[in-house]
Amino acid sequence: MSDIHGQYDMFMELLNKIRLKDSDTLYILGDILDRGPHPIKTLKKIMEMPNAICIVGNHELMALECLEFLMKEITDESIEELDKEILDNLLTWQENGSTTTINEFRGLSAEDKHDVIDFIKEFLIYDEVTAGDKDYLLVHAGLGNYEPQKDIEDYSLYDLVWIPADYNVTYYEDKYVVTGHTPTLLIEDNPDPGFIFKKNNHIAIDCGAHCPGGRLAAICLDTGEEFYSSVNDTGAGTVLD
Repeated sequence: MSDIHGQYDMFMELLNKIRLKDSDTLYILGDILDRGPHPIKTLKKIMEMPNAICIVGNHELMALECLEFLMKEITDESIEELDKEILDNLLTWQENGSTTTINEFRGLSAEDKHDVIDFIKEFLIYDEVTAGDKDYLLVHAGLGNYEPQKDIEDYSLYDLVWIPADYNVTYYEDKYVVTGHTPTLLIEDNPDPGFIFKKNNHIAIDCGAHCPGGRLAAICLDTGEEFYSSVNDTGAGTVLD
C-alpha cells in the first residue's frame, strides 16, 4: 500500500481486510506522514509490525529535513542556526501538510521522538521483489528523468520520490513498476478514478486516502487481489501528490 497520509482509521480498516499473517510482508511505498489526522500514530503502529517494510516518500524526506531542528530547545543559539535552507525546508513542508505530523510529534517523549526519526532514516529508497512468478520494482513516485539504458542506481533520490511516474511509457518490458505518489483520482485516462490503475506495466496504488472521494488501497502481488478502505467522505483535504 502507499500514501496513508495519517489516515489511521483507514489503515486499521485495511489491515483487517487483508488479514496480514506473520508470514506475509507488507510493503508501504511512502507518504505515511502529513495531511491526515494521525500520521505519527500510524507510523508508531507500523513500527510495531516486524513484517512491514517502508519505502521513503517525499513527505518522509521533508520531515527528516525538519524534525531534528524542531526537537531543539528555542534559544538564541538555535535561532541563529535557523538559516535560509532550514526556513525553506520548513515552509515547503508546511505547504505540503506538515501540521498534523508536527502536532503529534511534539506530544511524544524525547525518547520516542528519537525513535521515530531513527525509524524513518531506515526507510528503503526502492526495493525489487518477485511474487507470483512476476518481477516488481517498488518505488514511491516513479523513474523521473527516465532513460531506457539507466540502471536503477543511476536515478537520483529526487527522481524516485518527487517526479511522478509517466504511465504512457513502459519502463520495463519484463518488470512491473508499483508506485504511489500520484493519486489515481488525477490520472486522466483512468477509467476508475480512486481505484488502482494499471497500464504499460505500471501499477499505481495511491488511491487518494487523504482526498475527498478517495480511499486507501492495497494489492497482493502474489494473487493480484485488490483491497480498499471506506471512502474518505469528510469533504476535507486537497487532491495533491
